[in-house]
Amino acid sequence: MSDALHTGHGPRSRLTRRGRLFLAIGLCVVLALIAVLVTRLLGGPGQPPLTIPEGWRATQVYAAADKALGVAPGTTKKAATRARLKLPEAAKGDPEGFLYPATYPVDDDTTPESLLSFMTNTAAEKHAADGIRAYETVITASIVQAEADRPADMGKVARVIENRLDRGMPLQMDSTINYALGRSSLNTSHTDTKLNSPYNTYRHKGLPPTPIDNPGQDALRAAARPPEGDWLYFVTVAPGDTRFTADYAQHRANVREFNERHGR
Repeated sequence: MSDALHTGHGPRSRLTRRGRLFLAIGLCVVLALIAVLVTRLLGGPGQPPLTIPEGWRATQVYAAADKALGVAPGTTKKAATRARLKLPEAAKGDPEGFLYPATYPVDDDTTPESLLSFMTNTAAEKHAADGIRAYETVITASIVQAEADRPADMGKVARVIENRLDRGMPLQMDSTINYALGRSSLNTSHTDTKLNSPYNTYRHKGLPPTPIDNPGQDALRAAARPPEGDWLYFVTVAPGDTRFTADYAQHRANVREFNERHGR
């Protein structure tokens, strides 16, 4: 009989140095794959999501997409002309107004075309949910987005637009001139109002031919269902202080106060 102590367990096997090395390598590979998967799912380091703010123009969206995707400037703009995007027929292939403001994931498989499709598909879904079907509503919403000082004023701005259209009055919106000139400014000169452009709503009655930016949900809902009111004029005298009126003399007084505050 052997003098060895029997514990009831069989002989233990030990990993060789080579075995331990292969196990360590395998563990590193598994951890690396998990890291890649988590990065793709969460948009980790190097692949941050792309956020499109409300009111950005298509040109701004294209530039941000180029940067997020690491492609040459102008690539996304070119993609917009050839991509098969979900747009209303009235848009004639122009996605302005339908690059829905939101945060979009970006990974190694994202292309300019797929990103633009994600945006326009999101717009179609959001518009359908809010009952927005008319192209003109999106145009109105884009003006509301550009003109309103705060969300609380959006409905009144939309009502001013509707009232002026109903009366055959030119909209006289500085935001549409800014769009035509590719700028953002509070200063609209008399010369600007003579600009020969279909986006010059001082010179041309009715809505401009396309949206002038990509409106968010608040502006879209305001354009679709503006509150009742007789307002025909408005001016933001100071941040948070937009004056609405149906009286032209009162409006002129408000404009004078605006000019005084801005040293004009």
